[in-house]
Amino acid sequence: MPETDNILSVTNHDRGSAALRYVYPVISRRAGSVSVGINLNPNNACNWRCIYCQVPDLTRGTAPPVDLAVLENELRGFLNELLHGDFMKHRVPEGLQRINDIALSGNGEPTSSAEFAQVIELIARVRGEVALPETVKTVLITNGSLLYRSEVQQGLRAMAKLNGEVWFKLDRASEAGMQLINNTSTGMGKVRDNLVAAIALCPTWLQTCWFALDGKPPSRQDEDDYLEFVSALLRDGHKPQGVLLYGLARPSMQAEAPRLSALPEEHLQAFAGRIGKLGLPIKVSV
Repeated sequence: MPETDNILSVTNHDRGSAALRYVYPVISRRAGSVSVGINLNPNNACNWRCIYCQVPDLTRGTAPPVDLAVLENELRGFLNELLHGDFMKHRVPEGLQRINDIALSGNGEPTSSAEFAQVIELIARVRGEVALPETVKTVLITNGSLLYRSEVQQGLRAMAKLNGEVWFKLDRASEAGMQLINNTSTGMGKVRDNLVAAIALCPTWLQTCWFALDGKPPSRQDEDDYLEFVSALLRDGHKPQGVLLYGLARPSMQAEAPRLSALPEEHLQAFAGRIGKLGLPIKVSV
């Protein structure tokens, strides 16, 4: 592990901070500890283009082929460094020096990788080899658009056995809202079908980014659309674990960046209060 004085923080999610191809560490503000990231999209390609995305030079596309041997060596080596080396001491602030999760996130949609199910198998194998505590989660951070694929569903079944969680992006619950924020024409029926599949296969949280655009917060209609979408899920017996509601912590690298701004905490808390009335746990990260 290279020597460096670069201390990690919630605003520093540099994918190259460990000098590895696929594996990188971050301090997760939602977890309050170290998250071991796996970036299956080193080509910066994604099938969506969210206007708040922090990936520079983002392009439309899918993940390139994964060199599974390289990924396995990187993950094994880095987990051993975190567990037995001095990375935590030199790079992670006091009070945050524990591993919370292994997170498939990175610079694009991880489920677009053709090797996704094999990657989950690999994670399970390495976790066992290094005796990673069972309390350490395996998290998939996804826009959910490809969860209908059989190989992705196979991966989610395996993830559920690894203290797994799916963080399913739902920034808006209308087609117009998703087109504006996520640059996708995905219909809400498809979003619902994919979310229902995720909930059935692995514990699933909704992950929602809430921010101001052109100085204006999301509208009351945006809130109502969201609440009705979630209410309909619950009425039909499809219950997510809860909602991860968060604001902007790092600058967007998209053309819309000058139009975006963080909301005051009280605005996020007010929306959280409305969501909470549905009976779902909610975690707010400003």
